[in-house]
Amino acid sequence: MRDAVRSFLAEPRVPDPPARDWRDWALVAVVVTAAVLEGILREDLVWRAVAIVLVAIPAFTLLWLRTNPLLVLAVGFAFHTVGELVTQVGAEASVTLSATAYVLLLPYAVFRWGSGRDAAIGLVFVVGHFFTTLVNGNVVDAVIGVPFLLLPAALGASMRYRASSKLRETDQVRLRERERLARELHDTVAHHVSAIAIQAQAGRAVAASRPDAAWDALEIIEQEASRTLAEMRTMVGVLRDGEAPDLAPQRGVADIERLARSAGDGPRVDVELSGDLDGLRPLVEAAIYRLAQESITNALRHARHATRISVRVSGDYDRVRLTVRDDGEASPFGAGSPSGYGLVGMTERATLLGGTLDAGPSSGGGWTIDAVLPRNAAAT
Repeated sequence: MRDAVRSFLAEPRVPDPPARDWRDWALVAVVVTAAVLEGILREDLVWRAVAIVLVAIPAFTLLWLRTNPLLVLAVGFAFHTVGELVTQVGAEASVTLSATAYVLLLPYAVFRWGSGRDAAIGLVFVVGHFFTTLVNGNVVDAVIGVPFLLLPAALGASMRYRASSKLRETDQVRLRERERLARELHDTVAHHVSAIAIQAQAGRAVAASRPDAAWDALEIIEQEASRTLAEMRTMVGVLRDGEAPDLAPQRGVADIERLARSAGDGPRVDVELSGDLDGLRPLVEAAIYRLAQESITNALRHARHATRISVRVSGDYDRVRLTVRDDGEASPFGAGSPSGYGLVGMTERATLLGGTLDAGPSSGGGWTIDAVLPRNAAAT
């Protein structure tokens, strides 16, 4: 129990909360307008100016509801408590307006956006408010008010946990994509370095009949290639979880046509390769292939009533573009997608290589994936 309390108090504030926008100003305007109208039109209200001020002034602190929720809660409950004290001590009737219902937002905000200590201090303000209500003899109001204020707090904590969980899942997807890219980088380079080592060994075998300089050069090539291969295997060994490296060549742009033939009985997959696609770096070829594979897979799974999937790969002097478009009724990452994390991984892969990836509905229906990678991309 003690550890749970410590963990709760150590919880930091939510980083980078949403910036203030028109909705915050609209909320302030609604609360202030409601207070003014109620203060003017309500017949049983005394000290109308005091009642309006006790609502209007703290209402403006709602502009900091996400960035400083504890301060907003403290000010809101302080003014609300003052209103109840004035009612009990000096007024003949209530000076509390119905517009003070906005305080229900305050426990939600402090649990949603504040730190653990902010939430604990906020609970103290809420309990203090209930204590004041009990002292004034309003037992029924205090009992009824408990769930009305604690329920928004529980809702705020639930929304915070949900957002944190989704953020962790997104980070895990990005991490897996980085690991996958690191594996492909390792396997691609390892394949070529292994070939260099083999050629160097062959050079040593015939070096006796050639100049000494050639012998020395071949020996250096073998040593450097073997050392590089060993260092790379050690460097990315932690990413493999014990998996042995696959030294087979990685799939590239030319292999995308096989994806069309493997589509089976689903929508027809048309592949078109154009432009300058020769001499691409292995990492770029592998990325284009993986992006095309993921896009086709998602279209086959989620594009309802699709009859055709178009895959276009074009290259020029400084970049390679991949465009995958389907003619289905639903997008692969829309309502029909269980998570949409595939798009996160694809975007991460393109970004790591210095490229971009855009995804969205096509103008004529269906969904379009458009990725652009630099020809000489290197992992960042």
